[in-house]
Amino acid sequence: MTRKQHLLYGDPRRFDAVADFVIGRFSGSVKYVADVAGGKGLLTRVLSKRTNFVCELIDPRKTVLKGIQHRTEQFRAEMADYYDLLIGLHPDDALRELAKAALIRPVVLIPCCNFWDDQRRGKEELLTAIEDFYRENLVSFERISLDFKGPKNIAIVSRPKRRKA
Repeated sequence: MTRKQHLLYGDPRRFDAVADFVIGRFSGSVKYVADVAGGKGLLTRVLSKRTNFVCELIDPRKTVLKGIQHRTEQFRAEMADYYDLLIGLHPDDALRELAKAALIRPVVLIPCCNFWDDQRRGKEELLTAIEDFYRENLVSFERISLDFKGPKNIAIVSRPKRRKA
């Protein structure tokens, strides 16, 4: 009997590369992690196997890997307060809601397609539009290049502004 392989588009190393970054940056400081618009849940599975994070896929598609936690719904920014960290690896139409979630919780956002607005934008213009939104809302962020084949390997890692005590 052979093992069933999952059909992937793009660099298959992206899941391990994002997991490596998240583990290196956030281990010890987060517990509950959401993989937003994560398709079949490959990133959720990698993080669940390699860490003590409680990982959950949020994606309306019903066809996912067995054995992962899965919320079958479209992500909305107000869902963010339950999680310590949200990750969007090419989150498609969840892009804007995930960026809004950065006002509430830390987000690792790796945009792919322009689901930001109706304007046509290239890669750099899309990243700049997201960063401008963060600046306008006083969200601190940094741009990171992840270790997988580009051009869609740039992450914007953000933290919400601190609330006054």
